[in-house]
Formats: sequence, C-alpha cells, structure tokens
Amino acid sequence: MENTQNTPLKALVEVDHPWLAMAPLMIGAFVGMLSETSLNIALPQLMTAFNIPAGTVQWLVTGYMLIIGIILPLSSIMTKWFSTRKLVSFGLAAFLIGAVISAIAPSFTILLTGRMIQGLGTGIVLPLMFTIAMQVFAPDKLGGAMGACAMVIMLAPAIGPTITGLILAKLSWNWIFWLFVPFLVVALFLSLTFLVNTTELTKPHVDTLSIIESAFGFAFLVSAVSLISDFGLGSVLVWVLLLAGIIILAFYVRRQFKLTNPILNLKVFKLSQFRIGALIVMVDFGVILSAMYLLPQYIQSGHMLAVAMAGIMLLPGGIVNAVTSAFAGRLYDNIGARKPAIFGFIIALIGSIMLATLTTSSPVWYIILAHIILMIGCPLAMSPSQTYALNAIQGPQAADGSTIMNTLQQIVGAIATAISTILLSLGQNMASSSNKAAAFTNGTHYGFYFSIALIVIGLLLSLKIKKVND
Repeated sequence: MENTQNTPLKALVEVDHPWLAMAPLMIGAFVGMLSETSLNIALPQLMTAFNIPAGTVQWLVTGYMLIIGIILPLSSIMTKWFSTRKLVSFGLAAFLIGAVISAIAPSFTILLTGRMIQGLGTGIVLPLMFTIAMQVFAPDKLGGAMGACAMVIMLAPAIGPTITGLILAKLSWNWIFWLFVPFLVVALFLSLTFLVNTTELTKPHVDTLSIIESAFGFAFLVSAVSLISDFGLGSVLVWVLLLAGIIILAFYVRRQFKLTNPILNLKVFKLSQFRIGALIVMVDFGVILSAMYLLPQYIQSGHMLAVAMAGIMLLPGGIVNAVTSAFAGRLYDNIGARKPAIFGFIIALIGSIMLATLTTSSPVWYIILAHIILMIGCPLAMSPSQTYALNAIQGPQAADGSTIMNTLQQIVGAIATAISTILLSLGQNMASSSNKAAAFTNGTHYGFYFSIALIVIGLLLSLKIKKVND
C-alpha cells in the first residue's frame, strides 16, 4: 500500500511537453471566444459601413454562434474518426481562412461567410482543449491545467470589449479580424509540431439521423434565442424556431440513449458530480456573458463615455480575471471545488449588486471596482467547478463530457444575452425619466437583476458540491 501511495500519478497519455501540446488549443480557443464577444462594440460601425439595419448586422453574432452550436455536439464522434493533430490543425486553418475573408470582405454577405467559417474552427477547437487537457496532465496537475483553460475561456469575454474599443478608436473594423491572424498562424505551427493523438481511433458507426437531428435541433434553438433580442417574445418566427428546436432535440436525446454508439454519450448526466459541476459552469458563464453584454453599453449609453474609454475601463477587470482563473485552478488541487465555488459566488454577488446600483453619474473608480469584484468571483467559481465535473468521467467519456459542457455554454450564452436584451428594453420603457442616458441606465439595472438571480442559483448549486473528504 505504501508503494502505491508513493508512486507518482501519471497522465493517461504521456507527452514530452504537455503545455506545448496544449498551446495551440488554448490560443485557438482564446481567439474563438474573443471573436464571439469582441464584435458587439463594432456592430454600430458595421451598420454604417454596409448600410444595414440592426436586425441584419446581428447575424454576425447569431451566425457565428449558430455554426458553433451545430459543430460542437459532433466533436466527440470526430475524435473517434480523426487524429487530434488533424482535427485541431483543420479547425485552426478554417478559423484563419475565415478571419482573412472577414478582414477583406467588400460586402456584408462575404463578411458573414467569413464569420461562419470562423465558427466552424471554434466549434472544433473549443471542446478539444478540455478533452486533451484531461488526457495529457496527471491527476495531481489537472487542477492547474484546467485553471489555465478556464482562464482562456473567461479572459476573452472580459477583455474583448477593451481590445475592440481601442482598435476602433484608431483603426477600422477590418483590423479586428486582422488581429486574429498572427495568433492563428502561431497556433497552427504549434499544432503541426507538438500535437500527438490522444484518443483511440475506433471509427464507430455514425448514425446519420442523429447528426441531422443534432444539426437542425441546435441550429433552431440557438437561432430562436438569438433572435429574441431583435423580434421579441411575441414573434411567431421565434416561437416556431424554439418549439421546432426543442422537439427535434427531444428526439435526438431519446435516440442517443438507445444507440449502442451514440453521437454524444448523454449518460454522463447520470453522474451527480458531473451534473452539479456542469450546471454551475453554465450558470457562471451566463453571468459573465450577460454582464459583459450590459456593462460596455452602459458605459457608452448610460455614462456617455467614448468607446475607447469603455475599453480602458474594462481592462483592469480583464487582467484580474486572468490571474484569478489561474489561481482558482490550483485551489482545486489543494482544497477541492466546494469552498472556491461558494466564496466565488458570494464575491460575484457583491459585484453584481454594485453594478445594479449604477447611476448616470457613478464615479469611474466605482464602475471599475464593481467589475473587478465580479471578475474575481466568477472565475473563482468557474475553474474548480469545471474540473470537479470532468473528474467524474474518465477515458472515452471525457470527450463527451467536454463536448456537452461547451455546447451548453454556447446555448446558455445565447439565452443569457437574449434575456439581458429583453430586460434592458423593459427597464428603458419603464423608466420614469425622459432622459435617454437615465432610461438606459435603468434598463441595465433590470439586466443586472438577472445576473444576480443567476448568481444566487449558482450559490445554491455550489452547496451541493461534495467536500474533499466526503
């Protein structure tokens, strides 16, 4: 027994340089998430550049999320048919091509095409980052590795508005896409040089009907929740897409439980540890995206500051987010997930309450402080909870767990943004003041109330995490 305890824990797949193997995935995932969140500030400029209405330009966000929503559920089956190097290199190359197309796009149609090609790359690379981390790091190092992965996911939405704001202050919107290119070139080189295959290529039977159900079900659902912000809940189109998506996905889920070789092994939800951890991650991600959707708009339309100033004000929180994410991952290795998750949500609650009390004349330092507090709390809960969930599954199921979590993150992100938009409009309409800035600020209050509600749900879920000694 003593010898067993002293034997170093080994990774499932031993590689000479695990961090170099992870580097292309982390760079690709970061650029993918940055692309998802950085374009919000640029939408008004794009409307002017192409002379298009808000409903049309919104498809740059919706279309990107739509492709990710279609590709993500297929990630697990792809790892059983294609080597890790081929998959990652293809995803990075697709994103690179899409970024160049978008950067030189002479028309909105070509720009949208480039964005959707980028979505293809993100949909492939994003879930593989967590799957490969589970394979190449030893169990006693996994918390730190997952913390670094969570840092990538959490940092991009936090600093996306900052980077976009600074670019638009001096350059045209095209440079948002040119910014991605050097990172992707480096990631592609690292992928071709250091990545090895981490999964067994069993090449199981592929159920065509499941792929069709997955593609249409997730496409309809993501489209519906994304279009709510444009057409409202009274839209027939929204309800048709929503109901169609739910019905098709119900058939998809039923079929996955019956198949011997499912496209996505949903049976992992029977594991309470995975279920609780995954739900916490979903809620936390919803808080981040809803807050980062509302705050840049409040700074510009509620506080009446320039877009460049909005970017600068959000930068400290982005930096704190990165540091906390890395630190939180290491906490899991030492004390587990329960305490970091509970304290994380309590801290995030304080930050959200501060944001919900903003006025048109709130001091700049107060806005920055509230954002920093939120950016401490959310990653403190996110990284340990994600590791807690994925530690419940081993072997081939690890790819399924990672795919499920990333797919649900995209859906939750779309839903959280849509609800925040609805509440923002509701708050503006209910404002007693005729002043546009005051009315907009009142709208953001309603949006941040939603963030507070999500945090309370996350806090209650974190109480269900088992203690280290349980």
